[in-house]
Amino acid sequence: MAAFPDRYSLPGLQTQGLPTGRAVKHIGIVLFNGFALPEAAAVAEIFQSANALGETTRGSAVRYNVCLVSIIGGRISSSSSALVWTERINTRCGADNFHALFVAGGAGVKAALRDETLVSWLRRISSYAELIFPIAEGRLLLDAAGLGPVADEPRHGEPPSSPVSSDELRAGTSPDIINPLQAALKIVESDLGVGIAHHIASGIEPPLETQFTAILRKNASANVSEKIQASARWLAMNGNRPITMDEAAKVAAMSSRNFLRRFKMEIGVTPSDYLLFVRLDMCCRLLAETALPVDKVARRCGIGSGGRLSKIFRRYLGTTPTAYRAIKRRLAAPA
Repeated sequence: MAAFPDRYSLPGLQTQGLPTGRAVKHIGIVLFNGFALPEAAAVAEIFQSANALGETTRGSAVRYNVCLVSIIGGRISSSSSALVWTERINTRCGADNFHALFVAGGAGVKAALRDETLVSWLRRISSYAELIFPIAEGRLLLDAAGLGPVADEPRHGEPPSSPVSSDELRAGTSPDIINPLQAALKIVESDLGVGIAHHIASGIEPPLETQFTAILRKNASANVSEKIQASARWLAMNGNRPITMDEAAKVAAMSSRNFLRRFKMEIGVTPSDYLLFVRLDMCCRLLAETALPVDKVARRCGIGSGGRLSKIFRRYLGTTPTAYRAIKRRLAAPA
């Protein structure tokens, strides 16, 4: 999985010197401090690959100009402390001419939700951008902007199927449009054909899934009530700090006793276990994707210390954080 360079300027993503008559579609990715890097980078990688493959295809009529944007512009820090360069909204890259806009997710979304400038801009840009898709927790920003759900529950690793129209993409009604990577692939498929889209899909490494991913995804199930979904999202967003179940019950507007009963019944685990799985999921991702020391990983994920994290890892995963990291890196290493 490719990461953004310090300043995002990849071959094939520039608009200068394009052949006459070749359409340029602008793709925006909205970032904020604390955004999740792997998923956002994967979206950008799809359009970069499309440009590279389009260069070798006679008659290719479309190129993509990918731009990373943020409220303040300049360097933005991801949740794994990697820095990327962004353009400020309302500048050249932030003009009202996006064909598609992807809104990043990540631990920083909680602070981003308090940024009225960002929320107002998303609300306004929705009148101009042809397509808008959230990346994971980015759906919370779109909800705050009053844009509502635009994509269904993620389903990783599936290649694109039949072409869809811009109207289907815009409405988010196609059953094939189920996560941001699928959305990006559908855009490429519609513009450049099934062959190129399938070629790109075959080379995509799915976002890291952990032993806890399936449990955490249950919060988006249609069988889970809106109040319990809200409390589960709140637990996921606040897992990096000390919290109480009374606080989560207030989010659900329930008594603590009723909340505990309903949460276990609808999600399948207790709120405390769900919070622990949120934290373990965060730890697994940081161990696999960063070089942060185990102690720092534990603190960032609300577990407190490396020693406590090691005990929890042995109980739930039968290994240590250091051994888990080594295994994941060995599996990710080129053959």
